[in-house]
Amino acid sequence: MIGTIGLATLRHVREPQTLLFAGVPLLFAVHQLCEGFVWLGLDGRIGKTAFDHVAFLFMMYAQGILPLLMPLAVVLMEPAGWRRRAILILTCIGAVVCVWDVVGLIAWPSQTFIQCRSIAYRNPLTGNQVISYLYILATCGALLLSTHRVVRLYGLLNVIGLTIVEIVREFAFASVWCFYAAILSVMLYWQFHRGRIDVEMPNSLSPRLKPFLLPWLRWRGF
Repeated sequence: MIGTIGLATLRHVREPQTLLFAGVPLLFAVHQLCEGFVWLGLDGRIGKTAFDHVAFLFMMYAQGILPLLMPLAVVLMEPAGWRRRAILILTCIGAVVCVWDVVGLIAWPSQTFIQCRSIAYRNPLTGNQVISYLYILATCGALLLSTHRVVRLYGLLNVIGLTIVEIVREFAFASVWCFYAAILSVMLYWQFHRGRIDVEMPNSLSPRLKPFLLPWLRWRGF
């Protein structure tokens, strides 16, 4: 379902600067598909090699790619000004977190197991507390600083979600928060569908509609 909505979101992209942000629902859909296979692996229904690969892919996106992808997607849509400069700084912080976590996932052994009916992911390097704070600062901070109201709302709802997850499911934070963020990303479809995300005129409807960036996605019946 999220994958279909992700493709539908990309149908409504009119500006190349918004393409990465519009791709967030589809990326989360692929991410959740990976975790579906992780569940199968934990249940013994796929081989160990396949299980190790999908668990690694899930952790790579959740812990390595996302802290760079999210602020980068936001800064690409941001007009010149102090907000853009601040988000650029957060993007650099996200790049540092990305490199740290990628090195940790490649060089250190990770563990994936079921705890209280949720999946827990553990890595000795990516679990560093300072890195975790920088991760949240980069991902959510960039969203909250955006000029676009809908992006700020998406950021606020993510902060509320991660706070709740930290309180009730801290041991499975990556799994539960990413699932929540994936469901929440569906709201981006409605904003792109209504033309609410416009780089030239943030928070208003452009009087001149640009052509669709990916017209080949707009086949009949989709």
